[in-house]
Amino acid sequence: MRHEVILQRLRQGERVAVGTLAEIVGCSEMTVRRDLDVLEREGLLRRVRGAAVSTLTGEETPFAARAKQRLEVKRRIGAAVAGLLDDGETVVLDGGSTVLEVARRLVDRRLTVLPLSLHVADALRTANQVRMVLPGGDVRPGELAFVGPLTEHAFDVMRFDTAVLGACGFSARTGLSAHDLGEGAVKSAAVDASARVVVAIDSTKFGRTAFSRVGPVERVDVVVTDEAAPEEEVARLRDAGVEVRLV
Repeated sequence: MRHEVILQRLRQGERVAVGTLAEIVGCSEMTVRRDLDVLEREGLLRRVRGAAVSTLTGEETPFAARAKQRLEVKRRIGAAVAGLLDDGETVVLDGGSTVLEVARRLVDRRLTVLPLSLHVADALRTANQVRMVLPGGDVRPGELAFVGPLTEHAFDVMRFDTAVLGACGFSARTGLSAHDLGEGAVKSAAVDASARVVVAIDSTKFGRTAFSRVGPVERVDVVVTDEAAPEEEVARLRDAGVEVRLV
């Protein structure tokens, strides 16, 4: 939790003093310095004399940072989505930190899973009852997501009961979107190859539109999110026939 607060504060300014961060998180400067050492090793900030500077630039937040953000919310979403899946299903599991929490709750389930990232594949590598089929393709650094024509080809030869997708942006008007064009194309192919589409996102993704369009809300069957989701967006989704589950 402290790491998330520190990263959020650094994104508000170019340079933040250690003393200021200690006041914000309510602990000693020595503890903050240890936190900064950890975050610097993960490439999420740069230490300068007596302060820290964020290295998070551009529109896409690195996976290592997202994995620390709103973790309890993502765990609740992960548990709820896992409860929607029946044993014996064939399932696509997207990349991203929220869908990773879904994967962690499937290790004792009997499923056939195609993971769209090495993070998800690693979470399931000891799951004895999970038949894991890797799609192939290129792997994006950091995200460790499969992209490219080889990945998309997997959806030409396979069909799935459920696709569990994350998103960089989502709204009733613009639908699902992703920052990376390659990932957007893979997500779209997964939608086409699946009988049911479940979107697992936390409420901060609502109202955002990222660069790569994945598909309209009409392609989505269920959205699982947290109770802070904007009421107007939830109402529009339900009016469009999308089942919305708040956890």
